[in-house]
Amino acid sequence: MIKPETIQTIFETARIDEVVGDFVNLKKRGVNMIGLCPFHDEKTPSFTVSPAKGIYKCFGCGKGGNAVNFIMEHEHYSYPEALKYLAKKYGIEIIEEKQTAEQLQALDEKESLFNVTAFAQKYFSDNLFNKDEGKAIGLSYFKSKRNYNEATIKKFELGYCIDKWADFTEHATKNAYKLKHLVKSGLTVAKNDNHFDRFAARVMFPIHNLTGKVIGFGGRILSSEKSKAKYVNSPESEIYNKSKVLYGIYFSKNSIINKDNCLLVEGYTDVISLYQAGIENVVSSSGTSLTKDQIKLIKRYSKNITILYDGDPAGIKASFRGIDMILEEGLNVRIVLFPDGEDPDSYSMNHSSSEVEKFLNDNAVDFITFKTNLLLEETKNDPIKKAGLIKEIVNTIALIPDGIFRATYVKECSSLMDTPEQTLMNELNKIIRKRFSDKNKFVREVIVPEQDVISIEAKTLEFENILENQERELIRMLLMYGTKDIFFTEINEDNRNVEVAIKVAEYITSDIKNDELSFNNPDYQIIFDEIASDIDKGVFHDDRYFINHHNENILKIAVDILSSRYELSENWKKHRILVKTETNMLKYAITSTLFSLKAKKLDLLITENQKEMKAATTEEDLLILQKKHIELKKTSLLINKELSRIIIK
Repeated sequence: MIKPETIQTIFETARIDEVVGDFVNLKKRGVNMIGLCPFHDEKTPSFTVSPAKGIYKCFGCGKGGNAVNFIMEHEHYSYPEALKYLAKKYGIEIIEEKQTAEQLQALDEKESLFNVTAFAQKYFSDNLFNKDEGKAIGLSYFKSKRNYNEATIKKFELGYCIDKWADFTEHATKNAYKLKHLVKSGLTVAKNDNHFDRFAARVMFPIHNLTGKVIGFGGRILSSEKSKAKYVNSPESEIYNKSKVLYGIYFSKNSIINKDNCLLVEGYTDVISLYQAGIENVVSSSGTSLTKDQIKLIKRYSKNITILYDGDPAGIKASFRGIDMILEEGLNVRIVLFPDGEDPDSYSMNHSSSEVEKFLNDNAVDFITFKTNLLLEETKNDPIKKAGLIKEIVNTIALIPDGIFRATYVKECSSLMDTPEQTLMNELNKIIRKRFSDKNKFVREVIVPEQDVISIEAKTLEFENILENQERELIRMLLMYGTKDIFFTEINEDNRNVEVAIKVAEYITSDIKNDELSFNNPDYQIIFDEIASDIDKGVFHDDRYFINHHNENILKIAVDILSSRYELSENWKKHRILVKTETNMLKYAITSTLFSLKAKKLDLLITENQKEMKAATTEEDLLILQKKHIELKKTSLLINKELSRIIIK
């Protein structure tokens, strides 16, 4: 268990913009920050972070919360795991009791797998630096063959798996790690009731998630045995999905944001060599074809991607489909081609950091131009091939979402292919029209049965609560302004007018309790009761208390209520345009909200009373209900008069 005071320190220390900024490329907009939501696919930013309030909110998918909640949602961590992550980030010490065997057993599968992979990484690193075999083979390879210095080796947590049948498996089971978790993580292979190490006799490359946790491994064999694969990777598990992971992203994300560019290479060693050379904004797809999830992961940090190739034309052409997917996501793609016989790894080893950086800057070419030039070489003196090239290039340009970029590339390619610009534009428009037509055709063919439409409308009406908006608005006032003062004029003992200050929360709770009103929404009632109870004890909580609330429903309500998609432009202040804000008219806003809630409550009571009048079976009951109806209507007229409303029914 983590002590409550430590949890409080974590909440007070964690800055929402810094925490979210580790995963999302945020840009300042007024007092808030915006970026592309990491929880759903979007091209226009609707994800807002409020440093002042300590919350995030996506107005596209609706997700929102505080710093701890974000880590839980994004990394699928438990509450204690998220707290530990933030404690580590901000250097907050957490002292915990040693877990018992029963507590270890209670860990869910995912946490157990994280524990296993973390244990394995430490063991492989220990082998590398402290075991004779590890030093002679693994460390020697990294230092002599790869020119990695010790700082780089330790940063990327590289290691070595001993060349024995089940060295790691036996060591892990002796340390109370369950065999089923070793197998599920892919570190151990089960075959015919036998168990052996998947990575025996291999140097180890741990694969980290965005928060730095080890989720899998890549292992390279150093012998020349042709019967064994050069590289072996962890199989997919509950914590490792290779299509959603980029090697090196944990180390490179900040540099990608700062340089607004992501370098994409093929393998582990390419990433590490470039990183050691000072080129830190680099990731790898680890030898697999680039996936949409990986592209979206890059897009969180930058819209610019530079792909580094080793000069093999066949390999480059094979990757064209992946690059098309990058263009579809609206990213700008550049290509760098290394000289024959060189790749990012070897070039980094043989050149200084400044030379590597200069080479990348001088040789980066936009993908459309690169692809056009590459394919043009194959179409010399062949008009049929050239016509095919034109169609292929235009198809690629059509994938780009931005019309201005499309027009720019059409102009560039017209010059490169010696083809009239209008010809290319006509072909481009034909492709776009067809795509639009196909999309609309699909929409037209989806016919919603009439009864389904009626059912949807009925459900919408059924779930609408007549009091929801008014109750929500009153809770918003309590959360946003509860600790602020509003002023009322009173006559003192000397018969003089004096201003008396009262806290908004005290005024609202007192008024609601005096009229013996309650909330239809049970969560709103919980918030109200907690505020009222604390006021009785002389305690006034600000909005952060509920943003960090232990009840997840209350936390989400607080975030939703306190999040605003829009804010007043600084230009209004700059040009000295006076705008009346809610804060300037707080007393009026509070009293209006209270009267509006009471008016709706009365409307509901009048409606219910009318139903009872219709159902009355005796004259006596009817007279009582009629008298009640008259009293309710009188009260309703008085309240609506205060709101300057005219009742016409």
